[in-house]
Amino acid sequence: MTENPTHPTTPMPPEGYVPAESQVPGIVVFAPQVKTADQDHAVSYACPNCGANIAYDISAGGIACEYCGYVAPIMAAQVGKSAEDYEFTLETLAQANRGWGTQRQVLHCDSCGGELSLSTGALTTSCPFCASNQVNVITSLEETLRPRFLIPFKVSPEDTAPLAMAWLGKGWYHPNALHANVIVQRFTGVYLPFWNFNANVHASWRAQVGYQQTERRYNPRTKSWETHTRTKWVWENGRVPLNIDNLLVPGSSPNHLNHPILTQLYPFQMGELTAYTPDYLAGWQAQAYETTLTEAWEIGKKTIREQAKQACHQKIRSTQVRNFSMTADFSDEAWRYILLPVYLAAYKYEGKIYQVMINGQTRKVAGGKPVAWWKIWLAIAAILTPGGFLTLVGLPLTLLGGIGVFAIVLGIILFVVGVVISFSLYNHALKSEAG
Repeated sequence: MTENPTHPTTPMPPEGYVPAESQVPGIVVFAPQVKTADQDHAVSYACPNCGANIAYDISAGGIACEYCGYVAPIMAAQVGKSAEDYEFTLETLAQANRGWGTQRQVLHCDSCGGELSLSTGALTTSCPFCASNQVNVITSLEETLRPRFLIPFKVSPEDTAPLAMAWLGKGWYHPNALHANVIVQRFTGVYLPFWNFNANVHASWRAQVGYQQTERRYNPRTKSWETHTRTKWVWENGRVPLNIDNLLVPGSSPNHLNHPILTQLYPFQMGELTAYTPDYLAGWQAQAYETTLTEAWEIGKKTIREQAKQACHQKIRSTQVRNFSMTADFSDEAWRYILLPVYLAAYKYEGKIYQVMINGQTRKVAGGKPVAWWKIWLAIAAILTPGGFLTLVGLPLTLLGGIGVFAIVLGIILFVVGVVISFSLYNHALKSEAG
């Protein structure tokens, strides 16, 4: 360590390192110097022929000008599942590039607080998260990590209308006044941030496992042999290896984006991961991560532990388990910061905000739709009426003998079946409204 000429008692940091806050008095700590965004070499997108703004065109597979027909292919390699990942070290985070690698603006929503990155010169009047018109453009900050990989959009904006119309047409219990065109016209193509984790896990479990045992005993009171069944509890243990590959954790805040709806768009075809270049973002919106790497990894570990717990239970030969405990040892943890293509739309109906999303790669649609609850209650009444009617009719008929008992029994059976169907219908409607 070189001596600091200004303060001889303070050592000079190694190249690429800067002093960092120390938790121990008298101890000097150094951390890798954070790499700043290279704004001097930021890419701008103007057509070399006519000077108009150019954008990434899905059908052309490159950046194109809609005015003069200029097309330039994007020279980015498709790396798929072999995309490089990174260890959880300070050096890795410090050496990562920052910003988008191009000049972009930030659209800020005053209503929900959501932010999206826009191409310079792009205009938008509403927020795709909450459908609010209270939006404004602010200066883009270049402090977040730069994505290393993305999956380009495969679904064109023109394809979103028929996909949304087909999805909206499913379900008879939605309001007749829900106009599909209002929703269809709101779709915005956005590259959403995701943390992508890989790890090896070895889960060790221990539990009491119950096995049914049948034995015959002689009953001296009845002077006969009787069969008895009892549960025998046995302590067992085991070890289960688990390989976690391409676990996705959204980088968007759940305050702005409905994560249960987003996860319904899974899976993405990770074999189409491509090296990041700002060209793919030309003319498109993108979002920087709001959930940090550390926060995302904590979420990821909870998901992995739950997967490990399920894997352990699958190894147990009985469904009767008690006093279950498990420890999970992680190794070879690695991460990637990637962008995935999603079309977003938000609309308001009777004061409530609903979100709809389309997987920009696989065309899968998910979202929330309002429910006309009067239709649900009428349907439930129609389902329960036959059973209730037969039961009521059967009561006076019991005076005539067996026919009344038969009607009551049949009525009770139909009523119970109706309750089960009604409960399922009610839950299905709730899930449809929540997305």
